[in-house]
Amino acid sequence: MRQKKLIANNRKARHDFFIDEVYEAGIVLTGTEIKSIRQGKINLKESFAKVEKGEVVVYQMHISPYEQGNRYNVDPVRPRKLLLHKQQIRKLIGYTTQKGLTLVPLSVYIDERGRAKMELAIARGKKLYDKREDIAKRDSERRIQQELKKARQ
Repeated sequence: MRQKKLIANNRKARHDFFIDEVYEAGIVLTGTEIKSIRQGKINLKESFAKVEKGEVVVYQMHISPYEQGNRYNVDPVRPRKLLLHKQQIRKLIGYTTQKGLTLVPLSVYIDERGRAKMELAIARGKKLYDKREDIAKRDSERRIQQELKKARQ
C-alpha cells in the first residue's frame, strides 16, 4: 500500500499564522497540471483560498506549465476550485466571516489513489511579537537539547 507523497509544503504559513483547523480538499486540475504537479513543479508561497458562491477557490497557487503540454497548458496562476463536502464548506463560511480568520493552503500531496489533494487550514494571523516568541522558544529548546546531549557524554 502506497503512502501519501508530499509534493509541496507551505512553511511560511506555519510561521505567519496560528493554525486552528485543517481540512483535506481535492483540487480540480487539467491533465497537464497534474503531470506538472507529479514532477514537483508547484509553489504555494503566496497562495490563499476564498469561499465564493458556495465553492472554495484557491488563488495564486503557481503550477509551472508542463514541458510537453504545448497548447494544452493553462495559465500557471489561474484560480482553481477545491472539492469539499457541503457541510465542510458551510463550516468554512462560518469561520471566514469571523474577524481575522482566513483559509491558507498548507501542503499539496498525491494520495494513495494517485489524486492531488491539498491540506487547507483555518488560520489566524500572527503579530510580529508572536513570531519572535516562537523563534525564542525554538532557540531555547534547541539549547536545552544541546546541553542534555553534552551532559550525556
